[in-house]
Amino acid sequence: MEMKDEEAVIGKKITIGVCVMEKKVFSAPMGQILERLQAFGEFEIIHFGDKVIIEDPIESWPVCDCLIAFHSSGYPLEKAEAYAALRKPFLVNELEPQHLLQDRRKVYECLEMYGIPVPRYALVNREFPYQELDYFIEEEDFVEVRGIRFWKPFVEKPIHGDDHSIMIYYPSSAGGGMKELFRKVGNRSSEFHPDVRRVRREGSYIYEEFMPTGGTDVKVYTVGPEYAHAEARKSPVVDGVVMRNPDGKEIRYPVLLTPAEKQMAREVCVAFRQGVCGFDLLRCEGRSYVCDVNGWSFVKNSHKYYDDAACVLRKIFLDAKAPHLSSAIPPTLPWKVNEPVQPSEGLTRQGSGIIGTFGQAEELRCVIAIIRHGDRTPKQKVKLKVTEEKLLNLMLKYNGGRPRSETKLKSAVQLQDLLDATRMLVPRTRPGRESDSEAEDIEHAEKLRQVKAVLEEGGHFSGIYRKVQLKPLKWVKVAKSNGEGEEERPIEALMVLKYGGVLTHAGRKQAEELGRYFRNNMYPGEGTGLLRLHSTYRHDLKIYSSDEGRVQMSAAAFAKGLLDLEGQLTPILVSLVSKDSSMLDGLDNASIEMEEAKARLNEIITSGAKTVHSNGSSEFAWMTDGAGLPQNASGLLPKLVQLTKKVTEQVRLLAKDEDEELTKVNSYDVIPPYDQARALGKTNIDVDRIAAGLPCGSEGFLLMYARWRKLERDLYNERKERFDITQIPDVYDSCKYDLLHNAHLNLEGLDELFKVAQALADGVIPNEYGINPKQKLKIGAKIARRLLGKILIDLRNTREEAISVAELKSNQDQHSAPTNTDNEDMEFKSKPYIKTDDMRRTSTTSDVSMDHDDDDDKETKYRLDPKYANVKTPERHVRTRLYFTSESHIHSLMNVLRFCNLDESLQGEESLVCLNALERLYKTKELDYMSYIVLRMFENIEVALEDSKRYRIEMTFSRGADLSPLEKNDIEATSLHQEHTLPIMGPERLQEVGSYLTLEKMERMIRPFAMPAEDFPPPSTPAGFSGYFSKSVLERLVNLWPFHKHVNSNGK
Repeated sequence: MEMKDEEAVIGKKITIGVCVMEKKVFSAPMGQILERLQAFGEFEIIHFGDKVIIEDPIESWPVCDCLIAFHSSGYPLEKAEAYAALRKPFLVNELEPQHLLQDRRKVYECLEMYGIPVPRYALVNREFPYQELDYFIEEEDFVEVRGIRFWKPFVEKPIHGDDHSIMIYYPSSAGGGMKELFRKVGNRSSEFHPDVRRVRREGSYIYEEFMPTGGTDVKVYTVGPEYAHAEARKSPVVDGVVMRNPDGKEIRYPVLLTPAEKQMAREVCVAFRQGVCGFDLLRCEGRSYVCDVNGWSFVKNSHKYYDDAACVLRKIFLDAKAPHLSSAIPPTLPWKVNEPVQPSEGLTRQGSGIIGTFGQAEELRCVIAIIRHGDRTPKQKVKLKVTEEKLLNLMLKYNGGRPRSETKLKSAVQLQDLLDATRMLVPRTRPGRESDSEAEDIEHAEKLRQVKAVLEEGGHFSGIYRKVQLKPLKWVKVAKSNGEGEEERPIEALMVLKYGGVLTHAGRKQAEELGRYFRNNMYPGEGTGLLRLHSTYRHDLKIYSSDEGRVQMSAAAFAKGLLDLEGQLTPILVSLVSKDSSMLDGLDNASIEMEEAKARLNEIITSGAKTVHSNGSSEFAWMTDGAGLPQNASGLLPKLVQLTKKVTEQVRLLAKDEDEELTKVNSYDVIPPYDQARALGKTNIDVDRIAAGLPCGSEGFLLMYARWRKLERDLYNERKERFDITQIPDVYDSCKYDLLHNAHLNLEGLDELFKVAQALADGVIPNEYGINPKQKLKIGAKIARRLLGKILIDLRNTREEAISVAELKSNQDQHSAPTNTDNEDMEFKSKPYIKTDDMRRTSTTSDVSMDHDDDDDKETKYRLDPKYANVKTPERHVRTRLYFTSESHIHSLMNVLRFCNLDESLQGEESLVCLNALERLYKTKELDYMSYIVLRMFENIEVALEDSKRYRIEMTFSRGADLSPLEKNDIEATSLHQEHTLPIMGPERLQEVGSYLTLEKMERMIRPFAMPAEDFPPPSTPAGFSGYFSKSVLERLVNLWPFHKHVNSNGK
């Protein structure tokens, strides 16, 4: 009798009730998974349907063993809860916690309770719209909630889970504005509003730190606590354009989760008691954070995932309702869905470089580019001593009341304060020439007027472009206001205003064009190769920039062209560009040597001596001291002064006319502001300004005159009869700018001045970085030391990764995959752990932190999951590192590359740069805007792993936009000229065709000048990355690492 009962139970199917709105049931993933469950033959699936759910009483709802029920719009959650209490079916997703998911505050609270990392956040709760709250403060670049400050960029989320209007506010230093994220509408997922700077006040919001994730979001899908599948997609914060495939579906690719992230998936599942649960992960600086939990959701368009999900759900149902049945997976899955084959990628296996083709077996592994910023306005500086009470008080206000401390004013609020003070101090009328006021007073008033003009230029203040320093110079003792004793008070300060150096519309256009050029020419695969790699997470891209606004904006515009993005630069800058000023800014390390070089240069020019040989007669022109200076340099100087005066006088007259116009109106009626934030997005010239005969961009004649007058004054001191040769590059800079952007003003003698200034600058600029090759090497190594160290780290990491992938591949080829008959472990346990490409993090657990920069630990990684990816060559992977910087770092790096063999430790080695290229570099006087140096590393997969010829380095450089603005016979140049821009020269070889530079030789030659890996600041090791390596792999990696203090020269 007992036997019969048992058989009856075995024969009975387990009923699964689907109590879900029909719209959700008929979605493709749900249909696919339910179909597979049914195919096992153990389940009967009962669909409740909308009518039953909404209209019928729960007592008449079908009875079932297991229930799939989840909230969506219009769903009666309380009714479903009552049914579950009445019938007590097994719930895949429990119902009561689904109320939590509708309130973002409760979601964060729950995540924190379970110790799951969330972004730093604060709540602003309002009982009614626009309620004023004493704990909420909004300033221009931050909000403060109960004393917790969130600097822009920050995120503002409505508290209701179903309200998808999320906003990101950007700092004024990046151009300001706000981006609104929303549920996808057509091909848009966000919109940028450059003019919105104030936060919303109509409801309750969560404010949280913006996490820079490299422009990628990760969506994680759990099926039970043991299984998690992750997909990455382009984040809406970048340009808001949704990437879709030819069928119109959003492009997402499966990516690997780290052990720590798998643990987070398990905890989210348990915390919210939702078996099937989707949540959003942000990966930032080597750590991961959960920023949203969505409840029930399935992956779309992945047959492999549908198979997994059906198998996992089957096990969950059987364990709950029929534990006596084996949940082992049958050897052949009962459904036969033929996976549609992905069309071929159209990528060729090629490593053909610029210096010849090295066969089909070569693959590009790494692209490192160091790029100078684009066309900019001339850099300016105004210095004046101030004694005015208003300005001294302002200094004390912003330096914490310390009488001897200097103050830097950069933020909009500070600059507005300064502008208000300056407007009150600038005299209304100009003193007539016959008045007896001293020349000094007139000059002081002029300078104040210039400060006012600079501050008024550009409408909304943006800290990237203007900064003011106030340094106290003299003090007096005064009685304290409370009568108790004395205190110091400054009575004179030096005000230094730096402005200009702004990326022009032409600079943005050049950078975007160069990005496009790189996309089409630097990566094998004809044009779409890079985008295909990038979208499939086989392209690891990091972009670094110095602190300068023009450099940051060049990087953002380049990224826009490289990745084929749309829209404004501000969101692209904040999402994709990392600032690293210690690596890409500043000359402090070499300032003494550079001063020496300038002094020696001054000697050579002013003495009128011909260039002197440093070591008797040298066979190469570039080995002499002061090589490249024009023969008659000293004779050109008076001509330079005379022509500068001629141009300055013409601009003075233009400024005088403008000023007379202005003095007719009250000086408080400020000229309608030129909006810098709006100008950031422009890549075309302002036609109206040009037509009106005004200078290009935001410069008025008054500032243009100030620029030329300062050059005229600084270039030649009439009283001392002394030339200042350090002003030559600035004169050249101004000439070039005005020839390109202000040709319509027809300044007479400007083209002649340009020719003289260019001849001198071509000699002066390269020699400022060292008067001969040995000094160039010394200065270059000091300035570029950190950058060189980082480049070696990039190359080494690429190599380690390639070795790991190659070894893994050969291991896989040796061991045939186990059959599925074992048990369910194969399907579920393997998914989280067998991840072919996990061999990324070469250094996380080793004793020697190899990638001390942030490259392996802090840099955010997204790796394609080869098991789920419908991609032909999932192991194909390229690393790109882009470093945007200024002229000094390009010169320094080039000097180390070409002269490194002159170092004592490398005696007898040949230069990394071939003779023919050394000759060309000597003749290339200027590394102009958008000039670049590119190192590409190729791997020859047919050569043994140990062979030094396995990795080849190819070096190229470009002179940038090096065509003279006077060039009229080039058709492309003429058409670009009308748009105030110049073409960028293509890349030139630094090696002989067919020569073979191995990675090993490159490292040996550069290492003496590079910052050692152990000197980079130690990274914060993210939790949970230790599970990636077997001990032996780690030991091998440590032994291979060449920056160890005691290694032999070949680093093996």
